[in-house]
Amino acid sequence: MKQILALFLILAFFYTANAQEYDITKFGVKNDSTILQTKAIQKIIDKVFAKGGGTIVVPKGTYLSGALFFKKKTSLVLRDGAVLKGSDEIKDYPFIPSRMEGQSLKYYAALVNAYQVDGFSISGPGAIDGNGLKFWKGFWAHREAMKKIGKESTNLEVSRPRLIFIWGSNGVNIQNVKLRNAGFWTTHLYQCNDVLIEKVDIRSPFKPVKAPSTDGIDIDVCKRVMVRNCYISVNDDAIVIKGGKGPTAHKLPQNGIVEDVLIENCTFGQAHATLTLGSESIHAKNITMRNCVVNNTCPILKFKMRGDTFQLFENITVDNITGSSGAVIDLNPWSQFFNLAGSAEKPFGIIKNITISNIKVTGTKFGEMQGNPSDQLSNFTFKNIDVTTAKPVLINKYSDVKFENVVVNGKPLEVTK
Repeated sequence: MKQILALFLILAFFYTANAQEYDITKFGVKNDSTILQTKAIQKIIDKVFAKGGGTIVVPKGTYLSGALFFKKKTSLVLRDGAVLKGSDEIKDYPFIPSRMEGQSLKYYAALVNAYQVDGFSISGPGAIDGNGLKFWKGFWAHREAMKKIGKESTNLEVSRPRLIFIWGSNGVNIQNVKLRNAGFWTTHLYQCNDVLIEKVDIRSPFKPVKAPSTDGIDIDVCKRVMVRNCYISVNDDAIVIKGGKGPTAHKLPQNGIVEDVLIENCTFGQAHATLTLGSESIHAKNITMRNCVVNNTCPILKFKMRGDTFQLFENITVDNITGSSGAVIDLNPWSQFFNLAGSAEKPFGIIKNITISNIKVTGTKFGEMQGNPSDQLSNFTFKNIDVTTAKPVLINKYSDVKFENVVVNGKPLEVTK
């Protein structure tokens, strides 16, 4: 993995080096957070593309915009004190072919969009702010209205934009930028290879209004992704491995594997889970999270085992995690929006070659490993674990689970079915 990651870092530098800069305020854009300036900023992006490429620079100030579409050989820099602020009107985000929740469909554009832009980069130290409060309130109001009439509300029923969506792009580099208050997911990478996300600060609130489904980083059908030295605290999962869902998802060309992901030296604040696999994932391989600090009450590693989707999770490593957390492991059935779509298939999951090692945390509980009845698990190892918790028991129904030097509250771990 080290050789692969070193190669993509060289490629990312090659893609982005020596780009001419274009300060948006020198082309008619005003430092005014009350004026929608989507057309003026897009005009600059289009001009830079027509000239052969360059870097769009947002200087200090706040600039209100709807969806922006970056073109080949263009990139984005936000200077210190700069804020690219998203419109809170959904009409400012076109309804176009997209990808959401493991499905290829039409959906609203993100604030920042890049499609087939190899070498695309976003850098700070400024901020991209989704201004999501109005979208969050709308989501909760709709969910409450549906609840009153006995119906479920899905995430897609209330229209709201993601903060960043990058599709079909290689050599992507997101560094030293603040990402705030997304209306929906914060950073969505789809069909991208050789991605570096470094020194990025990602946040959305839990109060006074919860920011629903504001995942920190969604990695969807991607290979060779590095996330390092980041801070993530969002009102959903911090880092999510995706790739498709449904009984025939593994047969569809728009879905696929997430492979060779390295997450290291990151700090995780409150979230729903630190690293999640499964809500819309068919195959994940060679996923490593290491040398990270957790300051939350959510699971460190969460497997969402869908009974309506064939899933394969293999070669997953979680190593050297310290701090305070929820469960060390949460491996349970996931039934949200279950839909066999009339298929006669009987999906099941395979989990193999998983290692959780060198963990020293104060947690809410040790965890659960239940899964669906047909799921298969093999070669799952806990090694050098030291947990302090009021719920010291691991609930586990699988036989091929190994324990080496696993201590809870100063005593050997108790395992029960």
